[in-house]
Parts: sequence; structure tokens; C-alpha cells
Amino acid sequence: MKKPELLAPTGNMESLKAAISAGCDAVYLSGKQFGARSFAVNFTNDELKEAIEFAHLFGVKVYITVNTLIYDEEVNEFMEYIEYIHNLNVDAVIMQDLGMMDLVRKVFPNLEIHASTQAHIHNLEGTIMMEEMGLKRVVLARETPIELIKEIKEKTNIEIEIFVHGALCISYSGQCLMSSLIGGRSGNRGTCAQCCRQPYDLIVDNKKVNKNKYLLSTKDLNTLNYLGELIEKGIDSLKIEGRMKRPEYVYTVVSLYRKAIDSYVETGVINITDKEIKELKMIFNREFTKGIIFNEDNDNIINSYRPNHMGIEIGRVVDYKKNEAKIKLIDDLNLQDGIRIVNNDIGFTVTNMYKNRKKVKTATKGDIITLKIDRKISKNSLVVKTTDYNQLQEIEKKITKLPKIPIDIKVFIRKNNHMKIEITDDKNTIFYEDNNIIEEAIKNPTTKQEVIKQISKLGNTCYNIRYIYIDMDDNVFIPVKLLNELRRGGINNLNQSRLYNILVMKCDYTIDVPNFKKVKRKSLLISKEKDYEKYDEVYVDNIDLYNKLDNVTLKLDRVIEHHEEYNKKLLVGELGSVHKYKNVVTDFSLNVVNSYTVAILHSLGVKKITLSYELNDEQIERLINDYHERYHKHPNLELIVEGYEEVMVSKYKLVDNAELKDRFNNLYKIKIKNNLMHIYNYKKRKLKGDYYKMGINWLRINKDEK
Repeated sequence: MKKPELLAPTGNMESLKAAISAGCDAVYLSGKQFGARSFAVNFTNDELKEAIEFAHLFGVKVYITVNTLIYDEEVNEFMEYIEYIHNLNVDAVIMQDLGMMDLVRKVFPNLEIHASTQAHIHNLEGTIMMEEMGLKRVVLARETPIELIKEIKEKTNIEIEIFVHGALCISYSGQCLMSSLIGGRSGNRGTCAQCCRQPYDLIVDNKKVNKNKYLLSTKDLNTLNYLGELIEKGIDSLKIEGRMKRPEYVYTVVSLYRKAIDSYVETGVINITDKEIKELKMIFNREFTKGIIFNEDNDNIINSYRPNHMGIEIGRVVDYKKNEAKIKLIDDLNLQDGIRIVNNDIGFTVTNMYKNRKKVKTATKGDIITLKIDRKISKNSLVVKTTDYNQLQEIEKKITKLPKIPIDIKVFIRKNNHMKIEITDDKNTIFYEDNNIIEEAIKNPTTKQEVIKQISKLGNTCYNIRYIYIDMDDNVFIPVKLLNELRRGGINNLNQSRLYNILVMKCDYTIDVPNFKKVKRKSLLISKEKDYEKYDEVYVDNIDLYNKLDNVTLKLDRVIEHHEEYNKKLLVGELGSVHKYKNVVTDFSLNVVNSYTVAILHSLGVKKITLSYELNDEQIERLINDYHERYHKHPNLELIVEGYEEVMVSKYKLVDNAELKDRFNNLYKIKIKNNLMHIYNYKKRKLKGDYYKMGINWLRINKDEK
């Protein structure tokens, strides 16, 4: 049975050390540029060098996220950054942007590329496309069911990575435009405002029907009980979400998954205790779900009560008088713990606590304690603990104890020869020879024990001696200084072996693209027969309507787990369909924002390419001009100029033909199509630019969904 890689999130050096201490096999992190978690601390360029060297010393791989969409004006800076981190010996880069994948693969053929979950790969055809492009790994969409993951793994040779724990997006990753189109903060650019964590009302027939507010806020993924299935199916990497979480979170989650993976591989059983699950909940939870990957029920995906940490229940308020709350505990509470009075939504750190009118530092199950709170508290209100001071203190101690790498050492000392040292770490065997000739002792010869003492002084290195063997002649004298130099020389050589170099090759970027005529045409997308008008091209979004009308193009979903056979022109919204079908137009959901992505899609046979909603007029013009300058050909581009933008697609479903009302009273239409929920922007898109003059060939109107 193959043991999968355990991949940990790291937002800073403290989290990196926590992940390594907890036993991860690899980490993923970001620099200050081009990562999809811009609000994490992230790493400066100098810190990236330090982080990669530090991780490699401990045998841990490093993957850097460069998984934002890249605009044409950023490409030169982007490629300089890629070359910089390639020279740092990064093990792989994680990418979303299709054009940049193609560019990086061709220019730096020795740099390993992983397709980010933002790339929206969720089916066999899309995975095969990534494999054919030369990528090493695909991070499948979190919504990909386990049965399909098994099929993909069996029918491809590319590595498969799966998220196993942490925050979930309600929308397919890379397919949510809500934050971008409403507030100008793009999830595809690393600045998501987390609209899904905001309160909404569900409006059906003009009436509010919800009790709780957080209708799109997901529970956290937790697959501990299901890891065996993923291991048995040969998944290559198990990924934990959390680059914006604190080091204590990283340590707790990674160490628990390390234990679970190891116990299953060794015994066939996931050996996790109730106490450990409690500690996992304590460090952070929004309640847990096994996720769509394991076919979770629709009702068990969302935590509509709260969008943040739930903590664990520790008691209830039994009385409140004169700014004093009496709480009966069902679990321990200590000074410096963080608690929240749920009904009143009051959170604070416990700095004073009384039992029987006496100050105490700790209280246990069954105790009634008194806390002074200067806000009114509801009787019988639930009390939860959100931080456990003792837990955090204990984790901090563990994080400082980095693992030691066991090594075997042999030292060879012969008269009239140079000293030699051989060090083995199970992967590398290195040799080092000093420059001094060993002479016979005049008096006080050096003993084996003295040699062992000096050679064993590894100090704050990452090594621990498992076995040491000294092969030396009798009656020789070796100055302590020379023994220290021998040890340092050997350890330095071992470090260099562990800090492996990845050969950087730089090649020319080439691609063959077709040339299209400049035209001025219009297209129309409809859902109903009554909306049909004669345009240069008409798209219809269901097969029944397609069969009724002549000379129309069928629009496929942007989520397709298994592709049907079609011998017709198609408007497609995901990469699997680009690979599967021949006569295709690509939709806005492919997130085309640069000329390189246009080029790779045209080179693959795409007839017409719809640009992303996220481009502004200046960026559109720059894209077309750069395409002309680089390829000396004209692209066939379409731009949606009118209609309600689709801001989200989800397997989770609310109510068809309902509306979400946000705290500003904006209404977002909900449509359920083919068992997927689509949410539309509250305002209508109406662009007025001279797009034909810019070089756009097609202007599209999407008929209203409202």
C-alpha cells in the first residue's frame, strides 16, 4: 500500500516549522505575489529562499502557489518571479491560469507544475488535458465525488491531489465571481471578500423563509474517518487547507492527519481518539462535514448559524444579576481561555473567575462559576470555549521541538593519512576528507571515546546520531580542532546533498495559432423559446430547446462529471469539454484574461473564445494588441455586453427561482439547472465601449434570468 504525501499549509515561517514538527511530507506556500491568499502573511523573496532550504534540510518538499489569473501587463514580472523561485529549487508551482501554464511549461521545462483547484479540473477529460500539457499533478475540485476520483486515478498517469481538511468554498473554486463583480475583490486574484460568509435572507414568492442568516457559509471539511478510502485508491497527495491559520492550527491538524495516515497504512485502522477530535474542534471548527467528495447530504454542508469558529460547548448561563453571570460548566475552564456567550454573541478572554465567591484559576465539570460581564446576558445562553490557553501552550512547546534526522557516521583514522568521515541519512551517503596528515602520538594519544565525543557534537543541526563507528589506529594524536573541522565538513557535505539542485533550463516559447478575419457580429444566449431572435449565432442552454430550433449552438454546463457524445457545435464552460469535443466555443467561465490563454485555446482548436467578466476595457485592448504583436494574427473573441452575470455555481442547492437578499437589500436570483445551483448578480451588465474597434469580433447578449 502506497503512503500518500501529507501536504500542509504554511503562511509564514512559524507555520512552516509547525508543519514540519507535525510530520508533513510537503508544504505549500506563497510569496508576496501571484498567490490566491493575498491576505495571508506570505513570504518575501528572501524568506522564500530560507523556507525552501529549511524544508529541504528536513526532507520536506515545497510547492509555491502562483495560482492567480495573470493580466498581460503582468506577464514579464510574473515570468521573472517564476525564474527566481525556480532558481531557489522549488519543487513545484501551483497554477490556475491556462495561458501561464503553457508559457511556463515551454520556457522552463524542468519546473514541475501542478494544476490548482482554481483551474476547475473536476472530470477525466480535464485531467487528461492537463497530463497532455505536461503537468505533473492535478488538484481536483473539492466537489469531485470519490467514485469519480477513483476513475480518474485509474485512467490517468498524472498525480492526483485531494483536499482532506479545512475551509470549503460553496462555489466551485475558480468559478466564483461574486466578490469580484460586486466589490471589486477577485477570488481569482487572491483578494476574495468571502461573500459566502456574509448574512443573507432567502426570498421565495416575495417572502423571507429562513431562520438563520448564513445561508452560503459552509462547514469545515474533515475526512479523518474516510482517509482509508483515499489511501486505498492510491491518491498521491492529501492536502490540508489553512494558509491563513495560525501555527497552532497547522500543527494540530497536520499531526492528527499524520497519525491517521500512518496508523491506516500500518494497521488498516484509523487510530484517532475522542480526545484528539475534541482538540481538533477546539483549535478551529465551523462544525465538520465529510464533504461532497464523500456524498454528504445537502443539509449537512452548511453551517447557517455562524460563519466562524464554533469552539466547543462548556456550559450554560444559569443566572445573571448586577453584571455577574453564573455559568454551570460541563467541561474545564481556565484563566486565559477564550469564551463566547452565544445567545448574546459576546466573546472575551477569561481574566478573573470565581467559585463560591473565591478567585480560582481553574474550574471543572459540574462547577458553577461567576464571571463579571458588564453587558446584559441572557439566562440559559449557551457558552462555548473558543481558545484553550493550556492547549496553545502545549502546542507551542511541541512546535519548538523540530524532528531530528537519524544519521549513521563512520570515521576512519590512519597514521600518515588524511582523516575521513562517511555519513548516511538513509537517502544520501557522503564522504569528507580533511587536509591534514595524522601522526603518531608523542604522548597522550587520542582515544576512541574522545573522537566519539567531538564527532557527536551536532549542536542545533537537524541531525541525531543513530550509530557511530570509529575505525582508527592505535597511538595517534588528533587535535580537537581537527576533529571539529572533520565533523563540520561532513555535516556541510550532507547538508548540500539534502539541499538538492533542480536544473534550470530556459527555452523559447513557441505556439502555432490560426488567423481569423476581423468581423462585427452579434450573438444571443437564451433559455426560453420566446426569447429567440435571429442573431449571427444563438446559444441555447438546454437540449430540448436545441432540438426545437434550427441553426443554434448548444451551451453545456460548466460542471460536467461525465461527458456525453455530441457531434454538434457547442458552447463549453470547462476544460474537459475543450479536450473532449472538436467544434467548440468557450464561455466566460474559462477565465480568459490574457493573450497567452487565447493562444493556447486557439491552438487546441477552439473556434471562438469568450473573455472573462473580470476584464476592463483597458485590459481587453491590451490583450488584443499583445496578441497581434506576438503572433501577427487576429483572435476570434467574444465579449458579453449585456445580461445578468452568473456569479456562482454550486452543488449545494437552495430553492429554484428564489432570491438571496444581502444586507444592502440587493436581490440575487437563484436558478437550479441540471442539479446545480446558479446565482446571478443583482445588477444587469451593460457595456457601452467600442469593442469592435478594439478588435472584438462578437458581442453577446444573455437574455435576462430575472
